[in-house]
Amino acid sequence: SSAEGYGFKQSIASVLAGEYDADSVNTELDEIIQSAPCVMFTWESSPACKKAVQGFDSAGAEVKNVRLDNPWSEGNKLRAELGKKVGRSSVPCIFIGGKYVGGFDEGVSEDAPGIMALAFQGKLKPMLGNADTKLSKIE
Repeated sequence: SSAEGYGFKQSIASVLAGEYDADSVNTELDEIIQSAPCVMFTWESSPACKKAVQGFDSAGAEVKNVRLDNPWSEGNKLRAELGKKVGRSSVPCIFIGGKYVGGFDEGVSEDAPGIMALAFQGKLKPMLGNADTKLSKIE
């Protein structure tokens, strides 16, 4: 993976994933990302994932939570390809309306800074609404 130009974390994610059919994993990822207005890839024990889940819960946003740690054998493949797709392999990995928006408190660009930054910028609620995410508590 390092030979392919990936950083340390992505290289580790690729090693942990082992051998797999990248095309079929990417097809599965695309299907998952398009399967709900808001999709979040998580690990149950991750503090950042827990904060993101709590944030969406407190906002009343209906989010599809895809656990990458249950089972690890499948999640590691998804994580490796997610990292290649979005430029980082950490979790949570959040998509709204099929578009990558970052994690909880960080991301990869101004367009994908993470949901906390989007909330402070006043962009999260409109993004969720535009993606037809069910919102029961956001006014």
